[in-house]
Amino acid sequence: MSDTYFIGVDLGTQGLRVVILDEKGTIIANAEQGFILSPAMRMEQDPGEWWTICRSCLSKAAAQLQPEQRNRIRAVAVDSTSGTVIPMDQQYRPLHPAIMYSDQRSGAQAKKCTAAAQQFQSHGFTGFSTSTGLSKMVWFAETFPEKAAHIFKWIHAADFITGKLCGVWNVTDYTNVLKSGYDLSALKWPDYISETLGIKKEWLQEVQPSGTVIGKLTADLANELGLPADVAVTTGITDGCASQVASGAIKPGQWNTTIGTTMVIKGVTEKEIIDPLNRLYNHRHPAGYWMPGGAGNIGADWVSAGFKEELEHYNQSAVSLTPTGRVAYPLIQKGERFPFVAPEAKGFGPEDVSKEMLYTANMEGVAFAERYAYELIELLSGEKVEAIYTAGGASNSDSWLQIRSDVLQKPVYKMKYVSGAVGAAIVAASTTCFKDITEATIALTQAEKWVQPRTVLKQQYDDQYRLFLEIMKERGFIN
Repeated sequence: MSDTYFIGVDLGTQGLRVVILDEKGTIIANAEQGFILSPAMRMEQDPGEWWTICRSCLSKAAAQLQPEQRNRIRAVAVDSTSGTVIPMDQQYRPLHPAIMYSDQRSGAQAKKCTAAAQQFQSHGFTGFSTSTGLSKMVWFAETFPEKAAHIFKWIHAADFITGKLCGVWNVTDYTNVLKSGYDLSALKWPDYISETLGIKKEWLQEVQPSGTVIGKLTADLANELGLPADVAVTTGITDGCASQVASGAIKPGQWNTTIGTTMVIKGVTEKEIIDPLNRLYNHRHPAGYWMPGGAGNIGADWVSAGFKEELEHYNQSAVSLTPTGRVAYPLIQKGERFPFVAPEAKGFGPEDVSKEMLYTANMEGVAFAERYAYELIELLSGEKVEAIYTAGGASNSDSWLQIRSDVLQKPVYKMKYVSGAVGAAIVAASTTCFKDITEATIALTQAEKWVQPRTVLKQQYDDQYRLFLEIMKERGFIN
């Protein structure tokens, strides 16, 4: 395992990134390139262009290594956005551009998919929306029947790059198939997909855990990049799950909160979480555990909207202002979906306070939402949340990290490299050089910060949190 390197490829909505990790989890080479975006690219993108850019980034990253270093590369894996799908013909050529997760045209089909799932499947993912792959498959088959007649396989975005890397197209992974309707409990494609929705079973891929070795780099590509002929290619992973892996939250009881524009929470449980309100959904962990998650509208977008110019000042001021005793919920857009469902929810904050106080109260408000989410998770799962790993722009604020640890009364860990590409590289390493994904994550993640809760503030924050809950109930956001 010594002196072994791993490649991670992150295919995003706006660009592609390649990283090469060494056996200590240090990035030793990387390359990225953005896409020239147009409004139409929110609906459809050209997979061929993805591959052109991927090859370029792979070449640039490999060129940063000495020949003896390139010989140490052992495996590669790909992550991408979930819900993006591509219909392929028998020669594995796209019959149509990739239908992006953000394409809204499948609204009627999403309702049809949800109705069928809820009628014929009593568990698992049944809340299909326009951002899910299954609704797009049904939409395409109904909208383009002449093209649908030539479908050989439906694949996901990560699968396209994986197929180009190794020539294997008919295998995908646990995480990408969640929103395509795969039953992650029974580990099979449910009958209603073909019998009720008209998606033929032969169109659907074989499903394996993320990190399963399915082939090796094509000889032409290995020669082009100057890499060994036996570089393994594994099944991929969705971008959210890849970021969770990179954050370090990989064992039961460990959870990741990413606070960027929005707040996304993902973790690991022994059992599948059943949420009657569909606030949480469950990915399948490569080791057989569950990776539940939920995404809210609350987040850190309010920072750039009102505090961006003097951010360092506001963060320093917050140190002496906590706990504020004030209640805020800095929601920019209307409506909330997680950790509670409130379509009419609107943001609010304390009035007649300094901007420094408002900034601090806003950070506390997001922390209270995070606490509410974890209390919900413990209630529904019956399992304890042991530690929080974190990522996203909000994790760059030391004062916010401390507030969150104090409110949660749990340690908060921030890893040095938290990106989808790093998570994909760890997935590539998980079965090629390590016993499993847990061992690989422990070995290949590096802690940058470790924040401990201040127990002296526990009572004050408990009181402020209770006030937060009372106000949220008064406003009808929670019951």
